[in-house]
Amino acid sequence: MEERIITGKELEADNFETNIRPQFINEYIGQEEVKENIRVFIEAAKIRGEALDHVLLYGPPGLGKTTLAHIIANELETNIKTTTGPALEKSGDLAAVLSTLEPGDVLFIDEIHRVPKFIEEILYPAMEDFELDIVIGSEGTSKSIKIELPPFTLVGATTRAGDITAPLRDRFGIVSKLNYYTKEELELIIERTSRVLNMDIEAKAASELAKRSRKTPRIANRLFKRVRDFTQVSGESLISYEITKESLIKLKVDQHGLDQVDIEYLEALINKFNGGPVGVETIASSIGEEVSTLEDVVEPYLMQEGFIKRTQRGRVATDKSYDHIKGGEL
Repeated sequence: MEERIITGKELEADNFETNIRPQFINEYIGQEEVKENIRVFIEAAKIRGEALDHVLLYGPPGLGKTTLAHIIANELETNIKTTTGPALEKSGDLAAVLSTLEPGDVLFIDEIHRVPKFIEEILYPAMEDFELDIVIGSEGTSKSIKIELPPFTLVGATTRAGDITAPLRDRFGIVSKLNYYTKEELELIIERTSRVLNMDIEAKAASELAKRSRKTPRIANRLFKRVRDFTQVSGESLISYEITKESLIKLKVDQHGLDQVDIEYLEALINKFNGGPVGVETIASSIGEEVSTLEDVVEPYLMQEGFIKRTQRGRVATDKSYDHIKGGEL
C-alpha cells in the first residue's frame, strides 16, 4: 500500500523528523502547559539530586511525544534508551534494556499500551523500587533473582491512553496529554523547519501548509518536505504560495487537510452506508484499510473537525461531511 503523506505514524526509514527535532524545551513550539510543567518538574528533580518521576505522554500520533522524551533526557543531561511495547516480547528483552541504564537515565517506551501483561508486571517493581525480579532457568530448576537498578526515569508514550491498565498508569508521577496544534503554532514550526533546512518559504505559503497539516507538526514537516521537492525540481529557491497550492493539489491534500484515504472513508460512510451508523470494522473492510489506522490516524481528526460523530451504534456522517463530499474540494 502506498505510504500516506499525511499519516501521523513515524517512519523508521525517514530521518527527516530527527534532523529537525528540537533538542531543548526553549526550542519546542506549542504544548505550552505541558512544556512549562515539565520544565518545573525537571528543575525540581535537579535541585533535589533525584531522578525525575516517571512520565506518561499521550495523545494522537505526530504531536511530539518522542521529541519531548528526548528533550527530557537532554534537559536532565542524561542518556536516553529507546524501545517499543511490541519489541518487549520476553522478560529478557526488558532486563537487557534496564541493565544498561545508568543513574538518572531516561528509558523511553513508545506504544507502551502494547507492552505484554507479564512484562508490565515486571515493570512495576522496576518503576517503584528500582528492582528487577526475573525468573531464570527451565521448569523444575527455575529460580527468582533480584537485580538492583539505578534510579531512572521511564517515559511512556501512547496514542491509546484508555488501553493502559490502571496499575501501570498509577505508577507514573507525571501524566500529560498532548493536544492538537493551532494554525499559528504550525506556521512557527514550518518557518523553523525552513530555517533549519535553509529553504526559504513565503509567509502565505507557510500559512497554507499549516492550514492543511491536520493540526499535527509531523504532517506539517512532511508536507514541507514534499513541497520543497516540487520547488527545487522546478528550479526555484523559494517556496512560494503558488507552488505550494499546486503541490498540495498533486499530493491530493485538500483545504481541510484531508487526503485520499479520508475522502474514501467519508464517501464509503455516505454512499455505501447511507451516512451511518456503521461500525469502523465495516468501513475499514470496505476501503481496504486497517482498523487501527482508521481509529488512530483518520477518525480522531475527522471527529475533531466535525466530519463524523461516534455513537454507540457506530460512525455517523455529519452535514459538514455531506457538504464536503458534494463540493469535492481539493
